[in-house]
Amino acid sequence: NHWLSSVRSHQCSRRVQAPPPLGKMNGTKPVIVDCRGHLLGRLSSIIAKQLLTGNSVVCVRTEQINISGSHFRNKLKFFEKLRKHHNTNPKRGPFHFRAPSRILYHTIRGMIPHKSFRGKQALARLKVFEGVPPPFDKKKRMVIPEALRVIRLKPGRKFATLGRLASETGWKHADLIERLEAKRKVKAEAYYLKKKATNKIHAQAVAQVDA
Repeated sequence: NHWLSSVRSHQCSRRVQAPPPLGKMNGTKPVIVDCRGHLLGRLSSIIAKQLLTGNSVVCVRTEQINISGSHFRNKLKFFEKLRKHHNTNPKRGPFHFRAPSRILYHTIRGMIPHKSFRGKQALARLKVFEGVPPPFDKKKRMVIPEALRVIRLKPGRKFATLGRLASETGWKHADLIERLEAKRKVKAEAYYLKKKATNKIHAQAVAQVDA
């Protein structure tokens, strides 16, 4: 069973087709997962399993991850979690990170035996980012159909966005990420239009040669 699908095939249709076999990556060729529109728990469990089997995973746009349940309910749960700390010296932990990327990292870490050598090696193969920083902005990004909200969550159910939840609980870089993403999308659109025009010219040249 293939656990990935290309972003473009998902955007074209609700019916997500399985991609061709990826082969064994063994840490040399990381898979870049576009986390936009994925459910946090399902996404984390699938990524954790892939890390333990030796695959390398890069997660981008973590601020657009979804969580089932209303925003208010998830915010109450997060504040309840923030109350948990060391009884006499909070500097000893546990440390509750507010950034969406670190929330995803911590969720995945909880599904991995991270204190064992195997678990440490698995977590070393994971990278998490807000937005799409270079060089990953010029590489193919994939989605995980089994974790997509539009497929797994019943229509009409409430859901929360991890970026908004993080912003309202202490994360201070949402505006910065939004500005950087706007610039990246402008560059990506210009690159795509240029590439489409080049492909069209190439196709016409091939047709003339064949004729």
